[in-house]
Amino acid sequence: MVEGAKKKRSAGRPRRLDPETIVAAARRIIEEEGVDAVSMRRVAKEVGSTPMALYHHVRDKDELLLLTLAGVSAAFPRPELPEDPRARLVTVSLHMHEVLSRVPWVLKVLALGDLTDRQALWIAEEILDSAMACGLSEAQAVAAYRTIWHFVYGDLVFRAARERRAREPDRPRHFPATLTEEDRAELPRLTALAPRWDELQRYDVEEQLTAVVDGLLGRAGAPGGPGGG
Repeated sequence: MVEGAKKKRSAGRPRRLDPETIVAAARRIIEEEGVDAVSMRRVAKEVGSTPMALYHHVRDKDELLLLTLAGVSAAFPRPELPEDPRARLVTVSLHMHEVLSRVPWVLKVLALGDLTDRQALWIAEEILDSAMACGLSEAQAVAAYRTIWHFVYGDLVFRAARERRAREPDRPRHFPATLTEEDRAELPRLTALAPRWDELQRYDVEEQLTAVVDGLLGRAGAPGGPGGG
């Protein structure tokens, strides 16, 4: 009789949760449907639990997204960093591009603003330190980090768009397909390049990122906000 009562109580208990299960479900939703699809209610449904049960493990959606980022960068070994600060700056920036190109869903989380993988902060540290070692002021170094991040983020977003178009060959093309000879007077360069637009968009990331870095380091000694020369 007692044993039967125990079984009955056990059947009514919610499924036992752990952070790994919750994070895995959130990552799966992000990868398949995007960040907007993530909610405490949706994740609870995925793991066969209730939103209230999730709140015992995760404070809110932001903390849940932070947990999805945790440790992602650690899965990729750090590159060997050269002593020369310029070369180090290029190497670290390329590493950031490589990591994010292999886990593109991370971009969707980072796009929200102040969420980040704490274990990836060494990348920002190295970029700032290398930039300042090359003569940039504190303000210039922070601006350089932002510019490099914008390059990496923008490049990967456009690469993803090109890959999406390649998977949908029947999808109507708008630009540059909408350009006609009537546009030549107003848009002569674009009209002339339109037939080779896809070809011309291909470039070597290392070469272009190095050019960005050299341009930023060329500002060393120039006025650049608080702390600038």
